[in-house]
Amino acid sequence: MNKPYSILLYYCYTPIADPEEFREQHHLMCLELNLLGRIIVSKEGLNGTVSGLKEDCEKYMELMHADPRFAKIDFKVDESEGHAFTKMHVRTKSEIVHSGLLHIDPNARTGKHLEPKEFRDMKDRDDVVVLDVRSDYEYNVGRFKNAVTLDIENFREFPEKVAELKEKYKDKKILTYCTGGIKCEKASAFLLEQGFEDVYQLHGGIIKYGKEAGGEDFEGKCYVFDNRVAVDVNSVNPKVISTCYVCGTEDDRMVNCANPVCNLHVAICEKCGWELEGACSTECKGHPEKRPYDGTGYYQKEMNGYNPLKGFNRRKKNDVHA
Repeated sequence: MNKPYSILLYYCYTPIADPEEFREQHHLMCLELNLLGRIIVSKEGLNGTVSGLKEDCEKYMELMHADPRFAKIDFKVDESEGHAFTKMHVRTKSEIVHSGLLHIDPNARTGKHLEPKEFRDMKDRDDVVVLDVRSDYEYNVGRFKNAVTLDIENFREFPEKVAELKEKYKDKKILTYCTGGIKCEKASAFLLEQGFEDVYQLHGGIIKYGKEAGGEDFEGKCYVFDNRVAVDVNSVNPKVISTCYVCGTEDDRMVNCANPVCNLHVAICEKCGWELEGACSTECKGHPEKRPYDGTGYYQKEMNGYNPLKGFNRRKKNDVHA
């Protein structure tokens, strides 16, 4: 049965002359369409994930594609029973994904884009290395079979690992991948800058690969940055690879420790979750600030009188013309 809501994941590297002015206009457009989610705006482009009723999401995509700056956006669309977010945040930042590689323009030079089926057909060749450019908490719950992973907690640490990669794989073809493709744009470009000659990227990332290639050989679940936390992508040969942080049994149920001071984000099986009341250890279970556990391991942030128009520099002007 069709679900009434859609979740959109997208990005676009394109010049935005006045990010702050665009942010305000875009925020208002999202509110008018009843969308919720997180969007980052910078001089180099746009990075977002939003949710809303299907018809509202269709209108949003139509409006975006009508703008020449965003005509090339490749939206990844999932169905949902409801919103995947509780707020609408549109923020300006120096980069649309934090890498520290401000000098790199993916529109000028980046790795060759591989469509999902091309990636699938190429990934197991002897002269190829499949490189996961995501953070450790992401690949621990799911990654491609035999993929090279990096000991990083944040994408901004990626450049520090490239010298090590060059020592091991300088003569190989490098196939990079991430959740939706955005990190690979700069990661593959930086690899080329550092002397790698054959660099590719999975166009549309893991999400698109699941839709167009059945997710074959992606083991575990794909970590996503909304209320779903992790989603299934492999309908061909699925496999659980993560283990319960407490007891070690195979499990891919991602939770946050109920102790907000710890807030460790790991896989914990349902049995251990109930026994420890959502905590990751007996110490955290006994912490005086431990949050009540409802079986999900997900703790909704306080709304604190959330006002979707908060932070608008021209709010009064907008109210006058409303």
